[in-house]
Amino acid sequence: MQHDVNGLAVALPDAARAADWNEVQRGFLAHAASTAAALERVLAAAPDFALGHAARGLFLLLLARRELLPEAWACLRRARAGVADARAGHHIRALRAALGGRLRAAADILDDALAIWPTDALAMKLVQALRFMAGDRAGMRASLESIAPQWQDHPLRGYLMGCMAFALEEAGDWRRAEALGREGLALAPDDAWGLHAVAHVMDMTGRPGDGIAWLGAQPERWAHCNNFGYHVWWHLALFHLDSGARDAALALYDRRVRPEPTDDFRDIANAASLLMRFEIEGVPTGRRWEELADLAARRIDDGMLVFADLHYLLALLRAGRAAEADALVARIARDAASPGGHEQHEVAALAGLPLARGLKLFRDGAFGAALRQLRAGLARQQALGGSHAQRDLFWRLTVEAALRAGDVTAAAALLAERGLARGSADPYTRRCMARIAARRRALAGVAAA
Repeated sequence: MQHDVNGLAVALPDAARAADWNEVQRGFLAHAASTAAALERVLAAAPDFALGHAARGLFLLLLARRELLPEAWACLRRARAGVADARAGHHIRALRAALGGRLRAAADILDDALAIWPTDALAMKLVQALRFMAGDRAGMRASLESIAPQWQDHPLRGYLMGCMAFALEEAGDWRRAEALGREGLALAPDDAWGLHAVAHVMDMTGRPGDGIAWLGAQPERWAHCNNFGYHVWWHLALFHLDSGARDAALALYDRRVRPEPTDDFRDIANAASLLMRFEIEGVPTGRRWEELADLAARRIDDGMLVFADLHYLLALLRAGRAAEADALVARIARDAASPGGHEQHEVAALAGLPLARGLKLFRDGAFGAALRQLRAGLARQQALGGSHAQRDLFWRLTVEAALRAGDVTAAAALLAERGLARGSADPYTRRCMARIAARRRALAGVAAA
């Protein structure tokens, strides 16, 4: 029996395997590309390590790809057949819940584990990941606050602070979020999650210049990352676009956000949402939608995550793939009609279906009808998961639908509502208000004539 970086016992045969297991946990916290290889080394040397198999299954589920489900189920079987202590048992039960489409239940089980073993870094990060995907921002914060007192001397404390910074940002506590994020990076310099939490604060408080300086000055902090690195570059591209540097943003899209045609829902979401923002701002996107649509067309029947589905749909619609887009909307409608205890089916009913219909109507040029559907989806969009910055795409599309429908009153009301969740008016808001003012002047001129 060995002990890991958390000071907790693990059923591993020797110190070398314990060191590999520590690398898995550090890598998961840092979003390191090396994490999967480290886990494979652990399991090759200790094939009966139940906790490792459960972790691998949960890692696979976080990728939200239907074709990975059989291997995730295999991980569950291996974990149940392996050497499992009480802590591993919680991770095994969490994996089973997640496989049944119950992400919040999986997070609850791991929070129960944290009540017993509060220094478990793997469980801490898994809870944040699961609750993030489930749209449970209050749960993210509560989980971290419950264990923070036990992490004062933890060697991985900087990563907990990065997670707390993100949870606080999503809760609107921007000052504390930014301070904790910066402080955590001093302890964990490779914490790309904490780095990006500070970038989120700058986005929400209307500071694209600060965001460009923050991310542009330290790209080495996420050079070690897996696909999450593309997401950090996405944030830098957003800052450039919002500051009016369109060419710089487009160059980042090609060189950093979408340098290769990866089939990862997070990468496709980054690309689709950035391309749609370009279109809203009047920036030509060329044929960039086509490669995204080719990948999205393979995901019509996935149904793993509504947040992903909506970005697949956006790619299909913008590339003119009408039949495949209709098939995806129809599948979301079927999911919405049969919740059956599956959380994502409930999300489809709450927010996914009206947003999907609104995206289609927007593409068809039926902007008034699109506005009504998109507004209905916005009311429950927190359930989609993701961050304020990611879901902001749906706010911008709804405002754009109002503007294109000629409903400046609705556009102004939407901007005001969007602003309530933000710390300051951003350049996008000011550009939209200028469009509204111009439209009102034009209408006043027509009335006077």
